[in-house]
Amino acid sequence: MPNTPIASREAALRIALAARALNGLDVRALVGALVEKLGSPLTESRLGTLAVEDLRTIVAGNFADQGCHVGIGAGTLKQAVRLLWGQGADNSDLPAVDPYTEGEMPGSIRVAVAANRGENLDGHFGSCERFLIYQVGRETAKLVAARSAAEADTAEDKNAARSALIGDCQIVYVQSIGGPAAAKVVRAGVHPVKIPAGGKARELLVALQDRLASPPPWLARIMGVPPASLARFADGPAAGVAA
Repeated sequence: MPNTPIASREAALRIALAARALNGLDVRALVGALVEKLGSPLTESRLGTLAVEDLRTIVAGNFADQGCHVGIGAGTLKQAVRLLWGQGADNSDLPAVDPYTEGEMPGSIRVAVAANRGENLDGHFGSCERFLIYQVGRETAKLVAARSAAEADTAEDKNAARSALIGDCQIVYVQSIGGPAAAKVVRAGVHPVKIPAGGKARELLVALQDRLASPPPWLARIMGVPPASLARFADGPAAGVAA
């Protein structure tokens, strides 16, 4: 496969959304099949020429001549083709980003939230559609970016690419994350926090804000400050304890 089979982020987003619609079809496999069918690079105009029958053949693979849909109905195929055409891929549910100037919140930390819809923690690290990026201080939490994970999913190592996508963050909130992916996130300098139940992103961040004033050891390490549980030893031996 060519090193750069996709011509734009918009094309990458269309393919990622189509793969999700096709029962979570592997993005790289879909890219490879589309390159074989349409040529490289995969431009938005080339994706716009794909017909439903073309996609059915791609999904069915070696069973295409038997009219097999491999468990994917005609309605789903039509939806996926529309996404490849750019219909319904406008990210209209993206939350508005807050005004923010780098460095305006001293003492704050940067937090990523795995998201699929709206301003929610509702995604798994390896499959979420986007990461919402927040700058979180004791008094304020600002949404400073919303980063699509579509392009990362076309990389040979998508977990490493997703880790790099949030590499400027100190924490990432996810509903779940596998062991190998978690190791790559930690290697990128990001601390994964699993909240299986998910929830409203800003509500979850309030709990984090409450802990910034007196951080537990894991959070203090991220912030680069002494942990609250050890603060009483900072000025010397405690009363009643021999030096």
